[in-house]
Amino acid sequence: MTKPKRLATLPRLALSVATLAIAHPALAQDARPNIVLIVVDDMGYSDMGAFGGEIPTPNLDALVGDGVQLTNFHVAPTCSPTRSMLMSGTDNHVAGLGSMAEEILDEQRGHPGYEGYLNERVVSFPEVLRDSGYHTYISGKWHLGGKEGQRPNARGFQRSFAMMNGGAHHFDQTGMIEALPKANYTADDQPIELGEDFTYSTDYFTAQLIEQIDSAADDAPFFGYLAYTAPHWPLQAPDASIALFKGKYDAGYDAIRDARLARMRDLGLIGPDVQPNTAPDLWPHWSELDAAQRATEARKMEVYAAMIHEVDQSVGRLVDHLKQKGEYDDTIFIFFSDNGAEGQLPENIMGGLNREWIDRAFDNSLENLGRQGSYFGYGPSWASVSQTPFRMVKGYTYEGGTRSPAFISYPGWKTGARLDQFVHVTDIAPTLLDLAGATPPAQRDGIALAPMTGHSLRPWLEGRAETARPQDEPVCTELFGRVSVWKDGWKMVHSNTPWGTGDFELFDIKADPAENRDLAADQPERLAGLKADWQDCQERFGIYWNEGLAPQMVYSNEAEYLFPRPQLAGAR
Repeated sequence: MTKPKRLATLPRLALSVATLAIAHPALAQDARPNIVLIVVDDMGYSDMGAFGGEIPTPNLDALVGDGVQLTNFHVAPTCSPTRSMLMSGTDNHVAGLGSMAEEILDEQRGHPGYEGYLNERVVSFPEVLRDSGYHTYISGKWHLGGKEGQRPNARGFQRSFAMMNGGAHHFDQTGMIEALPKANYTADDQPIELGEDFTYSTDYFTAQLIEQIDSAADDAPFFGYLAYTAPHWPLQAPDASIALFKGKYDAGYDAIRDARLARMRDLGLIGPDVQPNTAPDLWPHWSELDAAQRATEARKMEVYAAMIHEVDQSVGRLVDHLKQKGEYDDTIFIFFSDNGAEGQLPENIMGGLNREWIDRAFDNSLENLGRQGSYFGYGPSWASVSQTPFRMVKGYTYEGGTRSPAFISYPGWKTGARLDQFVHVTDIAPTLLDLAGATPPAQRDGIALAPMTGHSLRPWLEGRAETARPQDEPVCTELFGRVSVWKDGWKMVHSNTPWGTGDFELFDIKADPAENRDLAADQPERLAGLKADWQDCQERFGIYWNEGLAPQMVYSNEAEYLFPRPQLAGAR
């Protein structure tokens, strides 16, 4: 049985549901949209079909076609900083994740903004939605604090099924490191052990969110946060899904990248003159691998593709369920990846200690890759392909670390549109609150809360503004000592060698989105202006930084440590 559409007779293009809720408070409950926020973990920019990928993603592509494709959407270089900005609508150094909790330096500890969890200085937008009458649900990865008072139910979620850690195995509760061999899960704020019905993370997270949605006893709108751990390593997927991609990657890195580039040009995602910023020469090349090594590498990408296929199929099940309930036409969908594709190999985390555990406890033989009991990543060369055409991957402030595939979809509303303007993850919270007719509080218990610094996209989405957010407003990113400042299509980057120059670089992102041409020497005045903006960001957001910081960070060690040529690759 389906329910009547809340907005069946209202013209969305002319007037948003948030406008109606504000103008007619009596309609605030029933007239406001449902919201489904889907975040994938470590998916590359060009992986899904609508962004040029060869991996079939028909359900995600259909949602893109029903909404607005965000081709210039930016996040932090890694997961928990991105998620803190998503929840708070402000900079991660304000929200408590100035660095990942696992990577905070001794000299950073004690500084405000480096607490390692979503701190009390910010309000999370689910808290605001809950207090304004929304049902609020989360299923999947949290990674914003695991202690009591830090978990999802304390930050606005009425119902929760959440994995507390940065990652976990997908077929069972195995953790990421030997020191924490079992991942931590909670259900409605209570620690739990996974049962036998937990067969695969993507399927289970989706089923849990559907159950939460169906548990509502009234017709109030809902917010559902579906936070997949796929395709974060370990790369694992059901055998049947992996089999769909057998042989699809036998041609290797360069051939897959070239095919993606051609599709991206055909789709108008990049200009005809854009050339990819290929992986550093320190990373493996297909031409140097023998037949057995190529078979292993191809298998890794087959498993990765199968994980994205599983995400797409699960999103399709959720969409079908909402259609059956009569909720689909009243639901906004937002989708993005939390950072660029992951090139770091899991055996190299924990200073290399993880390698010993993986070698001893897991079966990474070719025939077992992707199954329960295997533990591997696909490495920097495939990650670079996933980020085609951009420079670098997860962990870096170049476009390859921070540009994410994204869309916002509301059936019948700006259908098939594309937004090429810069948009930031901090814009999500104010946009959703604006559409829901909800206002964040200025204080809690008499203590001032940090204001949201992102911008609502609603005026642009409704055709009342030419830009989605002020394009001349600088946006600063810093993580692990690496820096970028974006402003009006120009970008300044500072990254340690050998990945960067160890000095400030300057790029014209509109003309050179792959960051191939450093214009620092040619544009000294523009560079000086961005340096001044960077200084202002440090002061406003409390960013602890100096030019010697990056080489100390785990993600910034030398190439032979972070991205070694794997044993399967021969010397060049």
